[in-house]
Amino acid sequence: MILYHGSNVIVEQPKLIRQNRYLDFGFGFYTTTNRDQAVNFAQKVTDRRKTGAATLNIYSVEEAVAFKECSLLRFDSPDEAWLDFVAENRQGTYQGKQHDLIYGAVANDDVYRTITLYMTGVLDKEQTLAALKIRKLFNQLVFATEKSLQYLHFEGRELV
Repeated sequence: MILYHGSNVIVEQPKLIRQNRYLDFGFGFYTTTNRDQAVNFAQKVTDRRKTGAATLNIYSVEEAVAFKECSLLRFDSPDEAWLDFVAENRQGTYQGKQHDLIYGAVANDDVYRTITLYMTGVLDKEQTLAALKIRKLFNQLVFATEKSLQYLHFEGRELV
């Protein structure tokens, strides 16, 4: 599987760095299978930090091996379990099991607006899930532990 990570720097040796904000799948090194999404993120983070150059970092992972040898939480669709997990992580209230890898749909800016409406009570769970079904969602794979990072192999980078 080829994975991408958008940044303002080259990331040959990914590290787990505590974020100052709550993300979809909690703490970890975020990658996506969607090149365009990673390019968009690289440009956003470079603009926001006002340093570096928009960089698409490219990785490979042998998913059959990594998914077998690591603790994997996998969401095959943006269903109720996915919504609960993302909402809890975004609110910083997730207290469940720590997994090495987490795979599932990305809550991009458009999807995040829908989830925010859910978290603030404007939409109920049923309305939120219905709204998410009409969105084209891409996948992300989060490496959430040091163990998981050993399965991620840097293949190169492109300035975008």
